[in-house]
Amino acid sequence: MTAFDVHLPVAAQSGIDPIVAYGRRAESCGYDRVWLPETWGRDAASVLTVLAERTDSIGLGSSILPVYSRSPALIGQTAATLQEISNGRFRLGVGPSGPAVIEGWHGVEFERPLRRTRETVEIVKRVLSGESVEYQGEIFQLSGFRLRGEPPVSAPPVDVAAMGPKAVELAGRFADGWHAIVFTPDGIRERLEDFHRGTELGDRDPSGVRTTLSLTCCALEDRERARRLARQHVAFYVGGMGTYYRDSLARQGYEEEATEIAAAWGSGERERALGTIDDAMLDDLCAAGTPEEARKALDRFARVDGLDVISVGFPRGAEREEIEATIDALAP
Repeated sequence: MTAFDVHLPVAAQSGIDPIVAYGRRAESCGYDRVWLPETWGRDAASVLTVLAERTDSIGLGSSILPVYSRSPALIGQTAATLQEISNGRFRLGVGPSGPAVIEGWHGVEFERPLRRTRETVEIVKRVLSGESVEYQGEIFQLSGFRLRGEPPVSAPPVDVAAMGPKAVELAGRFADGWHAIVFTPDGIRERLEDFHRGTELGDRDPSGVRTTLSLTCCALEDRERARRLARQHVAFYVGGMGTYYRDSLARQGYEEEATEIAAAWGSGERERALGTIDDAMLDDLCAAGTPEEARKALDRFARVDGLDVISVGFPRGAEREEIEATIDALAP
């Protein structure tokens, strides 16, 4: 049975209190977990700490902490600390992000993302074990690092965000779960084959790993507003966030549309970019419309065999009351 989480807004919020309010609302509505992204606003660890203090039972997770902006040892320390603060409710999500973020915002060369992600996961798991970390990788070499204090009684699982076939295979082979974003139902099914191949290569028990899809949702009585917000969100990611999302859509049968969106967005023709996303494409990527329409679309994704969790996300342009309405309308 598919579980339902909430992917907290990626857009700037007026303060930490609204973010916490979304988390508390998700908890009261019966969602399993809230995930917090780390982009260019507040750092995720600090906000997750506040969420841990102001919620009681809902799971907490980072989706995602980029593997280039922190060292693997620091990511491990952060995960151990958040697991302690939350009384065992934390789940770590990491991923490479992309060149636009890592090189443009952090000034770090975006090189060998697959290898860096793999080594980060391996090191983080060793840090969380509480043992002394002796690691000789192709990118990282560590000796003597050990948590100062008791390790978590139950180590938080470590998930990897991925879109391409090899990256998804890596998640299945080395991590405890895979986070997917900007996928169609058929696209998820195809990548699940890569994920399961990874679990086989890693000699993993498939029942011990989880697949989570972050799905852009907007459930409003104002149908046109909901769908326009979702279109704007898709266009921004495809046109404004580098080539990863464009390449992923191309693999899912939307190469022509993705290329057109990126070209229009890059030339400042935002309305043309939005117009490229027809109703069929929008419904293949989002759950947007009236509450009844959004719920029906959500159920379509939930029926994908092998998808364990759907994380209800929101368009970047959604106002606070629109986010709250969507949380309520799509509650488990």
